[in-house]
Amino acid sequence: MKRLDAYWWDRNGIAIALLPLSWLFCALVWLRRIAYRIRLLPTTKLSMPVIVVGNISVGGTGKTPLVVWLAKHLQRLGYKPGIVSRGYGGNAQHWPQQVLPDSDPTAVGDEPVLIAKITNCPVSAGPDRVIAALAMQKFTECDVIISDDGMQHYALGRDIEIAVMDGDRGVGNGFCLPAGPLRERVSRLDKVDMVVSNGTAGRGRYVMLLKQTEVINLADPTQIKGLDYFAEEARVYAIAGIGNPERFFKQIEMAGLNVNGYEFPDHYQFQPEDLETFNDAPLLMTEKDAVKCQRFAQPHHWFVRVEAELHDTFEYRLDKLVRGVSDG
Repeated sequence: MKRLDAYWWDRNGIAIALLPLSWLFCALVWLRRIAYRIRLLPTTKLSMPVIVVGNISVGGTGKTPLVVWLAKHLQRLGYKPGIVSRGYGGNAQHWPQQVLPDSDPTAVGDEPVLIAKITNCPVSAGPDRVIAALAMQKFTECDVIISDDGMQHYALGRDIEIAVMDGDRGVGNGFCLPAGPLRERVSRLDKVDMVVSNGTAGRGRYVMLLKQTEVINLADPTQIKGLDYFAEEARVYAIAGIGNPERFFKQIEMAGLNVNGYEFPDHYQFQPEDLETFNDAPLLMTEKDAVKCQRFAQPHHWFVRVEAELHDTFEYRLDKLVRGVSDG
């Protein structure tokens, strides 16, 4: 039996049948947004700029690489960015949680740990973005906050909104949940400051490319290779517990590798037994999955590091927006 999301990418009978629920979902989302706009629901404004990175669809679009790029770019400009994240998949009993590069991803979530490890920025995780941001403001020296996947969390005021789209999948069939992949109507994109498209871009959007920079061994991080190192292997396994596993597998295949790819649910909490069947060939994974497999890493386990690349026009527009907010 197909999963529901298999019907989100064209206008088929199942999606059409779900349209009444989709219309109800859209109406509730619109009413909630209006409630924040007319202040029936409170919005908290911080004393520093807030940049929200999110999307209008479910599934992986490349938000985390963009958040990492933004943090590093702001650091180069002399800012001290802090990052707030939901901590999805974390089972901590109390929130918010300060996230460090060596934090337990089962407690605070995999994406916050990954972001903390790559950026060395302060990271605060919690389901309530406002409380997480206020803790960041109180206990760190950051002077700008990046909210990871916070577009629909209107309780946290924002100065700049950046929407990330999947350049290949786009908006699917254009329907809202559950008939399609959209959290909000496509018209929501007209109200953000910038739209970034991962892979390919249409008119008025900025292109982001994800470049595979190196492959790092989990058991011995001093071993760093390129993907071409594995090209002579008869077989290479790849696992991905991310929003769009197929993109990861295709990127590896394009490097000339003979890949056997295995999909896991997004934010899947890997256990040692999940990897036992992949012992007779190198096993490649995403860096997001690697933070959960680190504690039981084997010598044949590797993760592929990717970095976002954006055009100078995006940098120029972003810098102008940030300066405008910082200067009041």
